[in-house]
Amino acid sequence: MILIVDDIKANILALKKILELHNLEVDSAESGEEALKKILKNDYFLIIMDVQMPGMDGFEVAEILAGSKRTRDIPVIFLSAVNKQKKFIFKGYEAGGVDYITKPVDSDLLILRVKAFLKIYHQQNELKSVRDLLSKEIERRKEAQETLEIKVAERTKELVSRNEELEMRNHELQQFSWVVSHDLQEPLRKILMFIRIIEERFLSKSNAATDYVARTIRSAERMQNLITDLLEYSRLSSKVIPTQTDLNAVLMEVITDLDFQIEQKKATINTDKLPILTVIPSQFRQVFQNLIGNSLKFSRIDVDPVIEIFSEKIVDKSFDSEVSLTGNFIRIIVKDNGIGFDEEHLDQIFMIFQSLHDRSQYQGTGIGLAITKKIIENHNGLITATSKEGLGTSFIVILPTENVFV
Repeated sequence: MILIVDDIKANILALKKILELHNLEVDSAESGEEALKKILKNDYFLIIMDVQMPGMDGFEVAEILAGSKRTRDIPVIFLSAVNKQKKFIFKGYEAGGVDYITKPVDSDLLILRVKAFLKIYHQQNELKSVRDLLSKEIERRKEAQETLEIKVAERTKELVSRNEELEMRNHELQQFSWVVSHDLQEPLRKILMFIRIIEERFLSKSNAATDYVARTIRSAERMQNLITDLLEYSRLSSKVIPTQTDLNAVLMEVITDLDFQIEQKKATINTDKLPILTVIPSQFRQVFQNLIGNSLKFSRIDVDPVIEIFSEKIVDKSFDSEVSLTGNFIRIIVKDNGIGFDEEHLDQIFMIFQSLHDRSQYQGTGIGLAITKKIIENHNGLITATSKEGLGTSFIVILPTENVFV
């Protein structure tokens, strides 16, 4: 709405008629004081104000409007039939006016200016709406962020608490496994000892009971191995500080420990230079022992086992990665010429208590490769195998070189 302020009614009526012809809503006031009262009650997008009025003139009204936060943005167009000199025009602009038109008024020019201010008014309202929406959105997001931070803090606290509880239970479980292992192994040792005494002292070689005693001994030994392997598997959860380790030295220790089986199988082990890594030595001793032991165990009857162990630097953490002297990862391969297996069952060989072969023919607990996989993963590595039935198996280990010293 437009407010016309003039002390002469005829001027108001003339202006009002011009504006209403262009579908513009108009209000009027006959003095500066009346104008101020109306401005406090209503919203106007433009004020057309006569300069020369009795009491409070147009300049004084404009100065009051400019001093109020609520009304300072309302544009004021001054109209004057008397004060046409430059000093009055300047004074009008200084008082806060946006335009100064002298009478008689050119109606076409006035309408153009009014419509321009109307357009500006609508644009300002749109900008204000956008600004308000943005302000509300910012506030909403701020509240959401604060809520999220509170939830994250609560969740973090909960996870820390659960982690501490899990660590405590894990420690208790390890303690329990040690106790159970000791309590189970002690009677097993006695069972084995007494059965062997019975076999040696009281049974003849031709006695049918000898076969049953032998089976009992083998069953007890398998149970003993199972308890030992389960204990080793549970130990992998305990925190052990890794150290700089020469894998060549670890490998040689394992080969020395397995010399009886190697000699018995007439096996040949060919090794290449391995890197020096920051790892847990005892765990990698177990890795090599499990992989080499696996190759010895699943060798072909009519072929002497040949086991090859070598390593190479590769570009990335991938089994098919290219070899590179400046690579960020190490690929270690343990290759044999044993009985192999169907790769369709690849995932199964790394699962605890799983075996692809007849345990009556190939003894084992089904835990060794599961332990190996867990050790490699604890060192931020990967392990897989490639194989064909009757053509041997290659175990492939990928480890990062961040802590490699070669």
